[in-house]
Amino acid sequence: MGARGTGRVRRGAAVAGTVAALALAAAGCATQAGDEGPGESTERSAEADGAVGLPPAGARWDYQIGGPRDVPDDVAVVERDRAAEPLAGVYNLCYVNAFQAQPGDEATWGDLLLVDAAGEPVVDEDWDEVLLDTSTPERREALVAVVRPWIEGCAEDGFDAVELDNLDSFLRSDGLLTLDDAAAYAELLVEVGHEAGLAVAQKNLGEYDGTAVGFDLAVVEECGAYDECGASTASYGDRVLVVEYTDEGLATACAGWGDELSVVRRDLDLAPDGERAWCD
Repeated sequence: MGARGTGRVRRGAAVAGTVAALALAAAGCATQAGDEGPGESTERSAEADGAVGLPPAGARWDYQIGGPRDVPDDVAVVERDRAAEPLAGVYNLCYVNAFQAQPGDEATWGDLLLVDAAGEPVVDEDWDEVLLDTSTPERREALVAVVRPWIEGCAEDGFDAVELDNLDSFLRSDGLLTLDDAAAYAELLVEVGHEAGLAVAQKNLGEYDGTAVGFDLAVVEECGAYDECGASTASYGDRVLVVEYTDEGLATACAGWGDELSVVRRDLDLAPDGERAWCD
């Protein structure tokens, strides 16, 4: 369970030209992935809310996936890597990289890594991470078998929720994966999280309403900087945790959403001794 040496920064903005396509795909995916219509997905989300604990709305929070550190007394929500210990006395989220292989961990996945027509691994170049192959039900089940112990370990360690990073990895697959693939895999992982007693957070891809597959809350990066916070609140209301990486992004997020959402400004490396600020 190797901890990440530095934090991930993956903003929620869609790649140019995909917003409309995602919206259309999401509408169909809500039915295809869970065999439900819009009414049923809303009902399922309400049921999940009653079964798992959710973070206090609008509470001050800290995003610590680059390494743990102490927090002021008024911080009520903290996220840390799955290899770290949860912080006593606060609501704790556990970071899991569920859709891509961390550098050096490729052997963990065997033949479940995504490869192109030439048999070469498909890599997220920004992070040097090979994408996982979610293209078939059999592969998705095999991937869940790897990730399940990580999620269950988060619960055993005392975390309250799990964040599943890289839901948007299909956008970096050169067309080999689709949103339907990602959503079907996410639905299986959400079920694992709920069975373990954890709330499950969607990470980025704010255009997609993850409540359709059971997500309970959202963690979003730079929605203030890119004017995207409303996309996530449309799905999750005030159960949205925002990370900004610039003073301008923090100011915008605080001005528009600071009375409703949890917002923190962090440094790009998410270093334990790095920058940290909140709305006034």
